[in-house]
Amino acid sequence: MSSITQTLSSIVFRKHLQKIKRFKSEPIEVQNAIFKDLINRGADTVWGQKHNYSSFSTVNDFRESVPLNTYEDLEPYFQEIMSGKQNLLWPETIQWFSKSSGTTTGKSKFIPVSKETLFGCHYDAGRAMVANYIENRSNTKLLTGKNISVSGSYLQEVNDSNQYLVGDISAILMQNLPKWAEYIKIPSKKLTLISDWEEKINMIAEAVVNRNVVSFLGVPSWMLVILRKIEEVSGKSIDETWPNLEVFFHGGVDFGPYKDRYNKLIKNPNMRYLGVYNASEGYFAFQDDLDSEDLLLLLDYGIYYEFVPLDMLSEGSHYAIGLEDVKLGENYAMVISTNSGLWRYVIGDTVKFTSLNPFKIKITGRTKAFINIVGEELILNNANKAIGVACKKTDAVLSDYTVAPKFYKEGNTAHEWLIEFEKEPDNMELFEKYLDEALMDENSDYKAKRFHDMVLRAPVIDVVPQGTFYKWFKSKNKLGGQNKLRRLSNNRNIVDEVLLMLQNS
Repeated sequence: MSSITQTLSSIVFRKHLQKIKRFKSEPIEVQNAIFKDLINRGADTVWGQKHNYSSFSTVNDFRESVPLNTYEDLEPYFQEIMSGKQNLLWPETIQWFSKSSGTTTGKSKFIPVSKETLFGCHYDAGRAMVANYIENRSNTKLLTGKNISVSGSYLQEVNDSNQYLVGDISAILMQNLPKWAEYIKIPSKKLTLISDWEEKINMIAEAVVNRNVVSFLGVPSWMLVILRKIEEVSGKSIDETWPNLEVFFHGGVDFGPYKDRYNKLIKNPNMRYLGVYNASEGYFAFQDDLDSEDLLLLLDYGIYYEFVPLDMLSEGSHYAIGLEDVKLGENYAMVISTNSGLWRYVIGDTVKFTSLNPFKIKITGRTKAFINIVGEELILNNANKAIGVACKKTDAVLSDYTVAPKFYKEGNTAHEWLIEFEKEPDNMELFEKYLDEALMDENSDYKAKRFHDMVLRAPVIDVVPQGTFYKWFKSKNKLGGQNKLRRLSNNRNIVDEVLLMLQNS
């Protein structure tokens, strides 16, 4: 790196390397400090007074007084904040709301984002990620070139009593980028925030194709669309267009199903793919080891963490444990309390700990994104691993998939897989066989229900044409990087919509 960028990285990133070092060496102490600060800040809010925050002396007091909360539990408070009231959940004025647009429900969620969360969590954790990467990769050119990141749309909403800003969390982050980040980012903020996705990717491709791009950040599925457009515009491979490209910081969906596609697209042996775990609610973890996919849990960025074993997660429950009590390999629902006033909030993700020193996790799925029709309890991690095995054994390349139950008159059921391939399997019968076997290897409950097809039949595979899921997203006005295909469902809403769309096309 040049002397200028070395100085920049030293000034901006040094404190975050020190933070990482401390919460690796003193994780419980760091989390206890975060907890005390959150409780002290929240004590005089409407919520804090209702739950007697000023009387808490231990974490157990907090857990006994405050139940676990879902979005629906806190939504009335969010609505009041949007109507102009403040000091309800957090003492700071809330100016931003992150709008999440799920694909399985027409109802959007609006998550409050405080200034402290925006700058002290999202931006600071991003700095920590970059600092860690630079520290651990010799001869990096990360700060000498440009980074591509693409956000969702940004929307301003105004009512009689209050003005607040609503957008995808990526758009909110983009709108408020610090100067140091704008220095290394392309395309321009104005271009990035265009709401029409297809217009946006065309203009982005034209704007970045001749720049020195060294990294990009985004959701794997949508970033592939952009990279394909880059190749179309340039008439060259990605390696030829950007010879200094060295890293993709990816998040939003599991990278596993996309890995082969990226390896075929980018041949550069020095290219790295590093996972990040962030959401509207906060920035939780990133891949700190360049050679391991495990994610380092970030303990000093305004979030207090708790965890609930899945078999103990229930409505109205208070039960959760702290980091000091978690175990390796157990599936937990993650619970957060944040400096935006999300108190004991069940975010819907499930994780497993892969290390307790330091605390590292893998995302295993969603608390509601699974299939459990006959007791098979198939989770996203099972499905992703199994389809990866089947693709590898049949030389297939996956684009995307979604799964739903299929019911038979005889009383048993099956899982119906709608799969879009970039390269179809050499032998579809073998693909189905390998998928089923891999699912049984990954999940003993699934294997038990598959016995003699008595309860659960073999998977039903429907291969859909390339571009099908893109067209489905477009039909629902959900094109863009913040929209993700739900992989596993206990109902047939998505599957039936896609099949009907294909039937009518």
